[in-house]
Amino acid sequence: QVQLVESGGGLVQAGGSLSVSCAASGRAFSSYAMGWFRQAPGKEREFVAAISWSGDSTYYADSVKGRFTISRDNAKNTVYLQMNSLKPEDTAVYYCAANARVVVTSDSGEYDYWGQGTQVTVSS
Repeated sequence: QVQLVESGGGLVQAGGSLSVSCAASGRAFSSYAMGWFRQAPGKEREFVAAISWSGDSTYYADSVKGRFTISRDNAKNTVYLQMNSLKPEDTAVYYCAANARVVVTSDSGEYDYWGQGTQVTVSS
């Protein structure tokens, strides 16, 4: 069992930067692939980024590639999402998720554990 708690969301102007974190508790965090997803009002949840258990492999949605960076610190049981050049369309609740099958994937159905989410709002 893994518990995930996101933090670091907030309000930022377009063009600005924000970093969100996801702290994990429970067993063997370092053995899980991790992902970030987001859900905007009235829209379905969408994939943002994923990272392998070792951090050696990452995968990004086209909409955030080159602007967002996913990373992890297994010693701190934490995964991060650094968001630069933010746009109003990045406004959403951001969720982290853990994949016990150690698969770097954009498929939300492959993730076993989810956090409660943190709100990111980008003003124009």
